[in-house]
Amino acid sequence: MKKDNLQAALRKPAKRSGELPVAGMVEDIVGCKWSMRLLGLVAAGRTRPSALLRECEGLSAKVMNERLNKMMRFGIAQRTVIGEKPPLEVQYTLTPFGHRFNDLIEQVRRLQAELDSSVEKRSEALATDAPVVRGASKASEAGPRKSTR
Repeated sequence: MKKDNLQAALRKPAKRSGELPVAGMVEDIVGCKWSMRLLGLVAAGRTRPSALLRECEGLSAKVMNERLNKMMRFGIAQRTVIGEKPPLEVQYTLTPFGHRFNDLIEQVRRLQAELDSSVEKRSEALATDAPVVRGASKASEAGPRKSTR
């Protein structure tokens, strides 16, 4: 996507008042599991639509094309058609902006992994440091009382 098209897409009015266009773009891409999956696959070198469909079990061609078109509209991906008459070869690649966007997403993933790891370590530490209850009362060992009616 050309720089002018990207700037025009980012200048479109925000959906909600006060929302930044970039924030809306991030929400549209990050908020969609298929967009995130496709972004990762294209970044990893899967460029052909058939390869993308094979990698995403449950993704229809229609939804894939919608998501890829959205990524092209935002300037994240670009579509290249090779050949002049059928069969045409179509490839999707990340734009320079798309690479920067993907780097941001990777940083967020690493941050989440670090957070998950530290939460897990804290949980394990709390489990091993938990005080042992000793000398429970005889009533609690006997179990619940039976009604005498």
